[in-house]
Amino acid sequence: MDFEDIETVAVLGAGNMGHGIAEVAALAGYEVRMRDIEAELVQDGYDNIEWSLNKLAEKEQISQAEADTALDRVTALVEMEDAVSDADIVIEAVPEKMTIKKDVYQEVEEYAPEAAIFATNTSSLSITELSEVTGRPEQFCGMHFFNPPVRMPLVEVISGEHTAEETLDTIEQLAAAFDKSPVRVRKDSPGFIVNRILVPLMNEACWLVHDDVATIAEVDSTAKFDMGLPMGSFELSDQVGNDVGLHVLDYMHEVLGDAYEPCPLLEAKVENEDLGKKTGKGFYDYEDGGVDIPTDAGREDIEHRLLAVMANEVGKLVENDVAPVSDIDEAVKLGGGFPDGPAKLADDAGLETLVETLGATHEQTGAERYELSEGLRTAAEEGGFYGSDEESADYESINVTSPAAHVAHIELDRPHRMNTVSPALMGELGDAVDTLSEDDDVRAVLLTGAGDRAFSAGADVQSMASNSTPLEATKLSRRGQDAFGKLESCPMPVVAGIDGYALGGGMELATCADLRVASERSELGQPEHDLGLLPGWGGTQRLANIVGEGRAKEIIFTAERYDAEAMADYGFVNEVVPNDELDDRALELATDLAAGPPVAQELTKKAMLVGRDDVDAGLEVEAQAFGHLIGTEDVMEGITAFMGDEEPDFQGK
Repeated sequence: MDFEDIETVAVLGAGNMGHGIAEVAALAGYEVRMRDIEAELVQDGYDNIEWSLNKLAEKEQISQAEADTALDRVTALVEMEDAVSDADIVIEAVPEKMTIKKDVYQEVEEYAPEAAIFATNTSSLSITELSEVTGRPEQFCGMHFFNPPVRMPLVEVISGEHTAEETLDTIEQLAAAFDKSPVRVRKDSPGFIVNRILVPLMNEACWLVHDDVATIAEVDSTAKFDMGLPMGSFELSDQVGNDVGLHVLDYMHEVLGDAYEPCPLLEAKVENEDLGKKTGKGFYDYEDGGVDIPTDAGREDIEHRLLAVMANEVGKLVENDVAPVSDIDEAVKLGGGFPDGPAKLADDAGLETLVETLGATHEQTGAERYELSEGLRTAAEEGGFYGSDEESADYESINVTSPAAHVAHIELDRPHRMNTVSPALMGELGDAVDTLSEDDDVRAVLLTGAGDRAFSAGADVQSMASNSTPLEATKLSRRGQDAFGKLESCPMPVVAGIDGYALGGGMELATCADLRVASERSELGQPEHDLGLLPGWGGTQRLANIVGEGRAKEIIFTAERYDAEAMADYGFVNEVVPNDELDDRALELATDLAAGPPVAQELTKKAMLVGRDDVDAGLEVEAQAFGHLIGTEDVMEGITAFMGDEEPDFQGK
């Protein structure tokens, strides 16, 4: 089956995953046959699709006409023959039980066309074993979506032992057509990539508490606030469902051995039916306050344990040719919401330290799960999963200097190309922000472009030309979103000094700064619609947070250029200055911010970012931060200076 020939997609199962996959396929323009074993179940799934599509329309993510058209493409069915007899692709999303899935495929095989590809949405079960139930194992693969499929960008495309390369290529193209980011899993291995990292992480969190090494609060505080993960480990387990995590872990234990022995603490939660949010109680009690994670209870030894376990799993995946390091990191960032992939996090912590942590813990406990993998051993000997980074401070597309106390200056240094953004510049920018974020001496960042023609005139079209396929372009978009997002979320305030053109990707980059000062000659705009494109590095999301949705739509839809005064009126530019004063004023502003209280500034940025998506969550971060700050030396310094009518000397303590 060639990708171009796909017209009809059958989705087997109308539960949370099934109806979500069906909705994604319908939005992508495919005819969808959604089937479940009872009319009531399939009707519930259809109703959920209708509700979700209308919600997307209400939020103006799609038009109401698009919602109605997508719903019209979905047919709800009970009879298997009706569902699959004209299907080009069959995506199975039935309960995660090997016997149930095998029974389904035996029936599907009866009615599906010979050319149809079978794709299972299993999160951990053997692709090879399932494929052998059918008469077409070469046309069988894994297509693992993440919950909820409408929102989550990752799809793991998994090869079984018999899967043909053409099958994998077709499913990857289909995933891209679904507006998802496919990551190839090259070998059939329990947990594939994301669950192979996350499930042992959650299990290790349980062992830390079970063995009285740490408390739940300490573990989750470490994961969420020290490591920067989107959720604490126990919070994540409750979100996923403790029974779901245990089921995957049991399968890993059965296939891979005692290194994946489930912790008794997790087993007890499932036995007591404390399954997490869905039952109202898990590791947290959701009927009595819910999740309450302290911001300052983290510990370095806990961080090393959690990172060491993840790094060991990365090593196993690499040594067994399941996936290369870069794909592992991309998958976990997309599927788990990590700020960096587990390999990058491990490299940043130092593999020597993590190897020592595993060795010491193995000696203390004798547990097989702490035995050092050959993949991690090799990476440590080579200086990291990504190799030694001793030369990482040498950049070609940017300059990083320190023009004033506590101020770092990042200058886009491609004046011959009007400081356009190339893939290399993206990578260097992300690396520089990572380095500066770890430097306690840096309290503010100044971002400018070299020369007087452009802050940045957008994407470097020449260097982007190789990213011409939908899949490559999607990856490029996510890469830019990631690099620019690091600037937005870094702990220090960022000032963008805009002189000349700030267009397209250049304006998107400026949008990630906290404050923007522009010269009078500057021109700003998002011209992507003139090219039939859209802002792909965060502009469709971030701009509205600054100027409001109406102005953001005006700027993007008209694709016009605006002078600095107009953008100041819109609230995008904080200050407009004469051309020859731009450099001095931007540095002055950055220096003023660098003199502010660094801890309070970092926590303020974090609260505001969290509050964009969830006001209640933002308020909770604000309250926790306020409580944390009240006892700091900086607050005492500020009060003392205020009472004495003096300037405070904040030390970040």
